[in-house]
Formats: sequence, C-alpha cells, structure tokens
Amino acid sequence: MAESSSEREAEAEALAAARERSLRFLSGLELVQQGAEARVFRGRFLGRAAVVKHRFPKSYRHPVLEARLGRRRTVQEARALLRCRRAGIAAPVVFFVDCASNCLYMEEIEDSVTVRDYIQSTMETENNPQCLLALARRIGQVLARMHDEDVIHGDLTTSNMLLKRPLEQLHIVLIDFGLSFVSGLPEDKGVDLYVLEKAFLSTHPHTEAVFEACLKSYGASSRKSSPVLKKLDEVRLRGRKRSMVG
Repeated sequence: MAESSSEREAEAEALAAARERSLRFLSGLELVQQGAEARVFRGRFLGRAAVVKHRFPKSYRHPVLEARLGRRRTVQEARALLRCRRAGIAAPVVFFVDCASNCLYMEEIEDSVTVRDYIQSTMETENNPQCLLALARRIGQVLARMHDEDVIHGDLTTSNMLLKRPLEQLHIVLIDFGLSFVSGLPEDKGVDLYVLEKAFLSTHPHTEAVFEACLKSYGASSRKSSPVLKKLDEVRLRGRKRSMVG
C-alpha cells in the first residue's frame, strides 16, 4: 500500500528531530579535524573513548541526492571497517551508525602515532631508511590481507595508518575508510597501491627502497598479488604519460 503524505511528513519530522539530537551531542565534543567532506570529533560514547565522523550536508547538492550520498558513504565506511575486523585486520571498532545525521561513531585508537610521524621521526634520528624495512614489510602484509578480502581503501597514506605502542611491535591499525569500496578487480587494487606509492614518496623523500620492500612483502603475502602488481605497473605508466603531457 502506498505511503500516505501524513506518514511521509511524520517520518521527515522524526528524521529532523534525530538529526537535531545528534548535532546537539556533537556540539559537546572536541573538533579535531575539518575536511571538505566530513568533520571528526573526539569525546566519549557510552563511556568509551570515541571519535565521531560527521558527513555534513553540502549546500551545492540537491538535498535528496545529498542525503542519499551521505547515507551510502557512511554505511559503506562502516561495512569496510567491519569487513576488515572480521578478516583479522586491525581497524577501529564501530560503535554506532547514525543514518539520520550521517554520523559514524568509532573507537578511538588511544596511545598511538601515525605511521607518517613515526617514519619522519625515525628518519630524523637515524637518517637510515634501513631502519624502516621491518615496518615496510608489515605494511605490505596488512595491505595484502585487506586486498585479499577485496576491500579497497581508496585513500592509502601513511597518515591513515596508526602504530600502537609499544611501537617496536609494529601493530598497524588502518583508519579513515571514507572512500573505501569492495572490489575484486586487480585494477582497483593496483590503483590503491599507486595512491599509496605517490603519497609515500612525496611525504617521505629518499625512501624508495622502503616502499619497494613494502611491495615485495605484499607480493609474498597476497594470494592474488600477481595480477595486482602487474596492474600497478600499468597504472604507473599511465601516470608518467599524464605527467609528460601535462
């Protein structure tokens, strides 16, 4: 039976009230990051240290389209986190998915540093990329497991990887799956690695050997690495051609 206009109005009012409650809750949290697509807050949720990712509406999009896109991306990110955790890949626990306000409530990874900061600190104190080879191998293993589960991160950078203390145990936690999706295509996995390579080498100069160690570990750890690494070479070639023609 078709939904009546009064039922639609009641549903819209309920959603608006839920959004208002969420925004009031967020106003009491600490804003830690402001991006083009989302804001990230830190606080407590049900007594636990949490981060909340809020995909705020964009005024330049049609409201119906905006609501649909925000909901889909929020749910997609939560599913990617759950898929990783089921596969034994360290990622934040999902506490709650609020589709009314497009908020994702997650575990805060306490007592950790970004891999980016760890690499920069190590290079400043040791000035020797060889000290990072064990970390590179561990990154390759984690990414191999993620890709074997057909999870494409979409924004692989060393800022989106955390190292939990004690740092020497190399316990890596992957975060920020906002651009993630599920795909078994070697092309998508190759592009994922290419994004990491570009970010890695631009952020951490003179670490080419470190990234190669990461790829070697990826190849040895993944059941599906051969076509992926072949696609990575193709993507690199396309990237160089685009750089040449501007």
